[in-house]
Amino acid sequence: MNRLFVVNKPIFRTSNGYMGYVKRKYKTKKVGFSGTLDPFATGCLIVATGQYTKLFQYLAKTPKTYRATLWLGANSCSLDIENVDSIQKVPCFEEKTIKDALASLQGELSYYPPKFSAKRVDGKRAYALAREGKEVTLKSITSTIYSIKLLHYTHPFVHFEATVSEGTYIRSLGALLADILGVDATLSGLHRVHEGQFYYEDEKALNPFTHLAIPLNYFNAEDEQIELGKKLSVDDFEIQEDGTYLVETSGFYSIVEIADKEVHYRLNRLAKFEET
Repeated sequence: MNRLFVVNKPIFRTSNGYMGYVKRKYKTKKVGFSGTLDPFATGCLIVATGQYTKLFQYLAKTPKTYRATLWLGANSCSLDIENVDSIQKVPCFEEKTIKDALASLQGELSYYPPKFSAKRVDGKRAYALAREGKEVTLKSITSTIYSIKLLHYTHPFVHFEATVSEGTYIRSLGALLADILGVDATLSGLHRVHEGQFYYEDEKALNPFTHLAIPLNYFNAEDEQIELGKKLSVDDFEIQEDGTYLVETSGFYSIVEIADKEVHYRLNRLAKFEET
């Protein structure tokens, strides 16, 4: 079964662990997902089965929008509600102070990912090292915060929404906001609203070939050249510039890359979407 859809991941389930439920529900063994959500987070998680699991890297998945709740006065080594070790009373803030602090985070932002993250350090996940009590040193990353706004403030909880580039850590965004306000704080809630074009719609089957971040290129020779995996000439393509392209034949889709006038297959004979 080839299927692309969005699930609404529940709280306190790992993204990978939730795939067991998806496999049972759809009676399939080959399931993959894109864009890991933390266990305490909920919301949009892109899932694919069968051949469509090969398409994740080509999907239009950015920007992403999240709604988060920052708990002022709470401290957690993982920057989320799973590892809260102390809670202190902090004074109320003027709403304008919080709005100004959020606004200062908009734009290009360089920061360090959380130590409890899936980043690899010497071949191991950072969160695995952190749980073992080992020192974790991560390199800074840069994200783009396209927009960030206050939804409402009910002390000690700050509810905000952020639209960001792929790979942004909202837990780190919460920590940066806490630093600006001069208090300890941790995320107590996180919900991903969408990833690029992908929203949760009751797990409706999606046509992946209309959700790709690569253009369609037209092939001017016989379909079977592509379908049989034969060597392709750049002269047979309408667009001949270097790049990665989707190519449609009568029976299948393929993804090819043109580089230095050479054509290379990236994926071949991908089954077309059949609406059910």
